This record gives sequence, C-alpha cells and structure tokens, in this order.
Amino acid sequence: MAYIDDDPQLSKSVIDGRKVYNRKQIGKIIAKYEIKNILLAIPSSSRREQAEIFSFLKQFDVEVLTVPSLHELASGLATVDQLRVPKVTEILNRSVVDFLDDKAQKDISGNRLLITGAGGSIGSELARQILLAKPESLVLYENSELALYTIERELQTLNESHNTNVSLHAVLGSVGDSQRLTGVFEKYQPQIVFHAAAYKHVPIVEANVLEGIRNNVIGTKTVAETSALMGVKSFVMISTDKAVRPTNVMGASKRLAEIICQDLQEQYPETIFSMVRFGNVLASSGSVIPVFNEQIKNGGPVTVTHPKITRYFMTIPEAAQLVIQASMMADGGDLFVLDMGQPVKVEDMARNMIRLSGLEVKDDDNPDGDIEIIYTGLRPGEKLYEELLIDATATKTSHHKIMRAHEKHLSGKGLQKVLDSLMNAIVENNVANARQTLSRVVEGYRPKNN
Repeated sequence: MAYIDDDPQLSKSVIDGRKVYNRKQIGKIIAKYEIKNILLAIPSSSRREQAEIFSFLKQFDVEVLTVPSLHELASGLATVDQLRVPKVTEILNRSVVDFLDDKAQKDISGNRLLITGAGGSIGSELARQILLAKPESLVLYENSELALYTIERELQTLNESHNTNVSLHAVLGSVGDSQRLTGVFEKYQPQIVFHAAAYKHVPIVEANVLEGIRNNVIGTKTVAETSALMGVKSFVMISTDKAVRPTNVMGASKRLAEIICQDLQEQYPETIFSMVRFGNVLASSGSVIPVFNEQIKNGGPVTVTHPKITRYFMTIPEAAQLVIQASMMADGGDLFVLDMGQPVKVEDMARNMIRLSGLEVKDDDNPDGDIEIIYTGLRPGEKLYEELLIDATATKTSHHKIMRAHEKHLSGKGLQKVLDSLMNAIVENNVANARQTLSRVVEGYRPKNN
C-alpha cells in the first residue's frame, strides 16, 4: 500500500512507515505493487475535482472507491458500506435464480461443445460454466481477435486451476462463413452448439441494417444448417425479449432467426433445435449498468431515455445457466422463456445505483444532491416496455422458472422467399427493401423510416 498526494511538501514523506508519492508516480506504484483498489480520501473535494481525478485514473485497471468524511461516518450520514460500488444483485430487485441442476452438468460432461460468440458477455460466461462441467472439448468460435484472446487466456487458467483437463480450441471465424464453419465442424466434431454470436445493440443495428441482418439472420441460418448437416445433436440459439413485436431491426432480425431455427427443426429432425429468450443482461457489454457506473463515477449526470421506460433484467450467470438448462430440456423446436418477475423502471434503477454509491439524487426535491438524472428521449427503434411472449401462451416445464412458448412461424418455401429477398437487399444495398421484407414475416414489426 502507498499514499498519493499532489502537495509537493508531502512528497517523499513517510506516514505509518509508508511513503507518500506524487500523482506522476502512480502508474509505477500500481505496477510494482499490483494495486487493484484506490481509495479516494478527499471528501472535501468538489464533484468537479473528483471527476477530474476519476478521469485521470481511468487509464489504469483499478477500482476507485470514495471514502466518506469522518463527520459523515460519525454522524451516521454515511457508512463504511459506501466504500464499494453497487453489486448487480442489489440492483436486480428480485432474488437471483439458480437454473442449473446436476443433470444438466452431467449431460455436458464428456461431450464435445462449440460456442459461437464465445468472447461476448453471454458466450464467455457460457464457456466458464461449461468448462467446469468437464466436457471432452470446447471450441471457442469468435469473430473478434481480442475477445477470443481474452477468453482463451482466462479459460486456460481456469482449466489448470480446477484440473478439468478440457481440450480447448480458440477459433477465429464468422458465423456467416459457411466454408470456415464446415472445416471447423469437420475438425472438432461438436455434439452440442450454443449460438451466442449476434449484433445486439439496438441503435447500432438500426444504423447498420444490412450488416445486422447479415449477421443475425443469415449468420444464424448458416451456423444452424451447418450444425444439422454435420450431425450435431443439440443446437441452442440465444434470443431476446426484443424479438417480441419488435419496433427495431435488431429485434426483428432475432425473431426471424428464431423462425429459421423452428423451420430447420422440421427439415432436420435428427438435430434438436431450441431457442432461449430472455431480457436485458445486467453488466453485459453496452448494458445500462456499466454506463450508469461510469456516469456516477464522473459526477453525473446519469442519462435515462424516458421516465417511464421499463425492462426485464437478469444477471450474466443467470442467463448462461438458463441457456444450458433449457438446452437439456428441449424436445425439438422449443422456445424457452424465463419467468423474470416484474419489469424494472430504468429510472428507479438509476436512483438505486446512485444511492448504493453513497450519493444522493439531485432534483427539485433535493437541489443540493450529488448526481442529476436527465432524460434524453427514446432512441430510434426503442420501446417503452418489452414483452416475453407473442401469443401470451406458454406451458410449464420441469423447472418452475422456465416456460415453453408456443408461437406460429412461417416455414418452407415462404420462408425461403423471405431469405432470398433479404439476400437481394444486402447485395443491392437496399435498406428500404430489407426493412419491408422483415415487416412481412415478423409479427408487429413496422418500419418507421428507411
């Protein structure tokens, strides 16, 4: 441990046997002592000054926590609990569900598995949990070199520390590359495939319509069909609640991907196809939690698109466990949804995070508060609320928190015409035609602009 202070008169002095360094030396101190946490003990500093310090410390891989003043601690206005960032489980507003049972883990043990999008938030958590179930081999299929490198290193360490002896294979490739996929499947012969690769950020896909369709729709068809042709026993697609009566291209593309899997089940009955649909995943890449944390750390404001916007939320481990558990319950063509309790107001989540950070919301009722919440307006394609079911019909499964949905879908020649039309739109760079084609097959989707 060391002390850092900007006062040049304190530099090189010693407090309780520990040296005081200036700010310029902090990088060397972090590297030398492998520092993981920095306590900001300047309670009298202004929000602007704290924001400047937080901004400076962003370059280092450390967690920065603010220490309350002695007056705040003594008077009960603050507690030592405020020396931490909020945990996602505190924000969820419901009990965390443990989905994975012993049978699901046994079904993975000794099998050969492949995960697409293995470097993403869900794909990487799937990989961690699957590794601990001791499959024979695990193929990490990923389009991002950095994401693949990161998850491979982590799993190699996990493999050694837990003595799981899983044969790991890191493979670069796109889910839209049929030739690459065929070669990978021939080499590693996976028996179970988890398809987590997707473009999922609504505004980005809305601004890049054709690439979103190419990846989420054509990519899903390519990897799913390759799985069937190569004799895969089980194919599990990860979907989203945004696929239900979507108002955006991302959601519409994911619903069409579900329809493709439902149709492939009829064409290839030897492979069990299933889909798992759930809401927003807390602390995943691009989710509101990391954004809110960063905004609070920088002194605000916290941005919410609309005061009435609500979302279903779950943790990353919950999402991964749900996918694994549901895959072992599938009979073929199944669409599973999670009982996620009541949707959460995003504004309430923002207020809770500010409070859990030891701060107060600044508003008309509390003008002397710390962090202001501002409303930026709904983004293109964004809904006020999400749904999990299209037909509002679902049946129970052996797990009390997992339901099986029953939804109509286009199949056969009709579906192929839709896919041909989308491919033509991609080739011709015709966004308007792509949107219109999606609207003909995806219930509830009505493009508002081109």
